[in-house]
Amino acid sequence: METVGIRKLKENISRYLKKVRSGEQIIVTDRKKEIAMIMPMDKGDDQEEKLYHLIRCGRASWSGNMPAGMSKRIALKGKTVSSAVLEDRR
Repeated sequence: METVGIRKLKENISRYLKKVRSGEQIIVTDRKKEIAMIMPMDKGDDQEEKLYHLIRCGRASWSGNMPAGMSKRIALKGKTVSSAVLEDRR
């Protein structure tokens, strides 16, 4: 299993994704600390159900329209985190 830093991954993303397509797993590091793993999707398994499970568990996010059967995001009142950060920077 190969390990790669974020900067090197960004510079060579196509090369690393080719390796993943061929079955390899890649560990991504940030300042020598492991933060993620990129691995190929299993073919033949229900890939959509696996993705929905990751979304429901909070391990993945979905920025498009929610597929049928998925609950909608909870609407919160108040400022967004990004607007609070921007206000704090002023």
